[in-house]
Amino acid sequence: MSLPEGAGRSLNYAQAILEGTRQEMERDDNVFVMGLGVDDPKGLHGTTIGLNRLFGADRCFDTPIAEDAMTGVAIGAALNGMRPIHVHQRMDFLMLCMNQLVNVAAKQHYMFAGALKVPMVVRASIGRSWGQGAQHSQAFHSFFMHVPGLRVVCPTTAFDAKGALIAAIRDDNPVMVVEHRMLYALKGIVPLEPYASVIGKARILRPGTDLTIVGVSHMLAECLRAANRLEDIGLSVEVIDPIWLAPLDIDTIAASVARTGRLLVVDNGWTNCGASAEIISQVLEWLPGAAPVVGRMGFLPTPCPTTRVLEEAFYPTGRTIALRAARLCGHGQADTWDPGPVPASEVTEFRGPF
Repeated sequence: MSLPEGAGRSLNYAQAILEGTRQEMERDDNVFVMGLGVDDPKGLHGTTIGLNRLFGADRCFDTPIAEDAMTGVAIGAALNGMRPIHVHQRMDFLMLCMNQLVNVAAKQHYMFAGALKVPMVVRASIGRSWGQGAQHSQAFHSFFMHVPGLRVVCPTTAFDAKGALIAAIRDDNPVMVVEHRMLYALKGIVPLEPYASVIGKARILRPGTDLTIVGVSHMLAECLRAANRLEDIGLSVEVIDPIWLAPLDIDTIAASVARTGRLLVVDNGWTNCGASAEIISQVLEWLPGAAPVVGRMGFLPTPCPTTRVLEEAFYPTGRTIALRAARLCGHGQADTWDPGPVPASEVTEFRGPF
């Protein structure tokens, strides 16, 4: 089977988002991009660079710092046949437009018996780096998972960043696209032609037999680092990227747990009432009586810290995930084993808001 044109190209995550956006804007004149800084010369992490020059100010434009009002503009445009992509520099400030998202966008299709639809995409950045602290590092994907009518996707690879975004743009429901800022520079193979990923489908990135690890967003990268270390002590780990959190592909995850007998979910958010809790609950319901060994990791139960030392303690890492996984597996070396520090080659830093 021959590869499609450009299938072997390497793009980073931000370039994949930019390419997917541009291709959909070329395909459909109803697609437009709005948000704080989207027409900046550096293009908001590089994800919107040059779109205003290609498509004009009517289809790629800056907005005021008025999240609630601008979300209303996007919803109104979607109700009238447009397909807006509303970009937020940080997910923290989606709290300012929760009524619009939860009570308006998510419910129009249901309340009007399918006569109305709100085909809008909300892109929002999450994640740590350079001391962003309590109000600029939060991830609220679990909030939106809770709301019927909203789709939630957290792509981790460049390939899925493009495919998931295109699927979100073409979908007739409001979709929350969650992007971790430390992923923007990560490279991967991205085909040139447009493609839409399957909504609600997870991917097994690494097969294994002793333990299933599910990593959400950037935590997937840390889980893969942990799997490399666990291999050194003879543990075979299956690593799964859920990609879509709503709808959630519980079949793929639970089938893996049925094979391995153990599950560790590592979330890029707090564990209390979070995505990790929901995934574990659904697995246990899917496997009645099987009683797999389960565990979860995520943010410690405090606001996100600012200093680098506290950040290292607050966020799960490949090292801490490996230690927890070894204990879940009952490995004889679990209490004395030291996975060692994360090599510099495995660390990607985020250098600034653009």
